[in-house]
Amino acid sequence: MNLGIHKFAKLIRIKKMELTTDFYLGDCKEQLKLLPDNSVDLIVTSPPYADQRKNTYGGIHTDKYVEWFLPISEQLLRVLKPTGTFVLNIKEKVVEGERSTYVMELILEMRKQGWLWTEEFIWHKKNCYPGKWPNRFRDAWERLLQFNKDKKFNMYQEEVMVPMGDWAKSRLKNLSNTDKIRDNSKVGSGFGKNISNWLDRDKAYPTNVLHLATECNNKNHSAAFPEELPEWFIKLFTKEYDTVLDPFMGSGTTLTVAKRMIRNSIGIEIIPEYFEMVKKQFNTIELTLFEPTVENEKTKSERRYTIR
Repeated sequence: MNLGIHKFAKLIRIKKMELTTDFYLGDCKEQLKLLPDNSVDLIVTSPPYADQRKNTYGGIHTDKYVEWFLPISEQLLRVLKPTGTFVLNIKEKVVEGERSTYVMELILEMRKQGWLWTEEFIWHKKNCYPGKWPNRFRDAWERLLQFNKDKKFNMYQEEVMVPMGDWAKSRLKNLSNTDKIRDNSKVGSGFGKNISNWLDRDKAYPTNVLHLATECNNKNHSAAFPEELPEWFIKLFTKEYDTVLDPFMGSGTTLTVAKRMIRNSIGIEIIPEYFEMVKKQFNTIELTLFEPTVENEKTKSERRYTIR
């Protein structure tokens, strides 16, 4: 089926700053070719997992998954800025009691394309249903793989700091002499710690495990992730008016969060029903008006809707 090329763009002009949300209908492998080189600051997406969502996305066999995804990752590498980040939500499949290796194979092939595999975050689904199989227990986690084009990328770690927690009340109460100096690693790794650095601090840096429930506001898509997931990465890797891309837009969660956080965004979706659903959602979202900084400045933002 030839879906053709459709683009729905919503432009909001606020105090000479333009915030855009663009939607593309079609196969992202082709639609990505319409985007300029080095134009995106952050890619956050969750493509169909192998052999899943067959009723909506057709399903991709584990043996064909790497071959299917590499032309897409090639285009993503092109459109991402050198300082940008690509976060891929993916999970391997268990086939006949053994885990498939297609995720690891994909990582290796993407490295050959020029990607740097810089980090792996884990999404711990804290409200996952219990269950088991004869040879394993239910997974309560998914991978969030971080890829970059360059080792020097934009990262704003202070934006995702978390409260210190109850551990600090007891651990920092009576410090030993060792706690007050840098305690180097005993295995010679070069790492070390100085516990006293955390005195009088309200917040600490998080780990690479995100504890998020699977509940989400949008129930009209079979694989929508919670808004807190893209929000965390948008905080970590972007600033206001940066551009966020989701080439597997689905129910539009990433774009909704990006707009709320004052980021430009681009979404691509191959299923017309989901495309229309997201377009309708954005038509009905109430715009946030910003207070003027100059006396007598207009308080209303200019709205313009275009379909191209």
